[in-house]
Amino acid sequence: MSENQGKRAHWLQQVADVLGSPPPRRLAAREMRLASVLVPLYVDGGELWVVLTKRADSLPSHKGQIAFPGGGRELGEDAWSAALRETHEEIGIPPDRVLRLGQLDETDLPSGFRVLPCVGALPFPFETRPNPHEIAEVFAIPLSALANPSLVEERRVRLDGRDRMLRIYHIGGRQIWGATARILQNLLVRLGKGDTELAAEEAPEADA
Repeated sequence: MSENQGKRAHWLQQVADVLGSPPPRRLAAREMRLASVLVPLYVDGGELWVVLTKRADSLPSHKGQIAFPGGGRELGEDAWSAALRETHEEIGIPPDRVLRLGQLDETDLPSGFRVLPCVGALPFPFETRPNPHEIAEVFAIPLSALANPSLVEERRVRLDGRDRMLRIYHIGGRQIWGATARILQNLLVRLGKGDTELAAEEAPEADA
């Protein structure tokens, strides 16, 4: 193993360690459809990067939004199986190319889904093959950019009868918000790079 490969392995092991303790939170039981996404990470140039997609404008929902690859679980699927299947279908990365690192806090969507984020490492370099019917673009952002306060907007909005703080990342002419922003914030908090107070304010109701 080369020195660079050793450093990458060390970084990814550190990520796996912090994702495992404390255990990720799960939402309180309620009638919602189960879904999962993959949060793909890789190491390049001494930095951790996260892979994101821009959804196609032709899709019936969440069109043009920035998202992680993923979707609803099929009958008999667990979170990882669904996340890896959807990632393969959407951006062409085979399941056997993803190293499982752990999971993040479960979150919910206004559309009625409860989403479990699965964090996985990709070997670098890697190739993506976006499905043009679902994905307009695949791109990557260094996590250090997401931790830069000058690129973050905190906007107070009223949702479901209560005031909530909405976090929006403004990066490279893109706006990342909603569930994707919450998942990124949760990842940053886990890695010691995020705002824990905001994360707690945004967090949905969870099991005790």
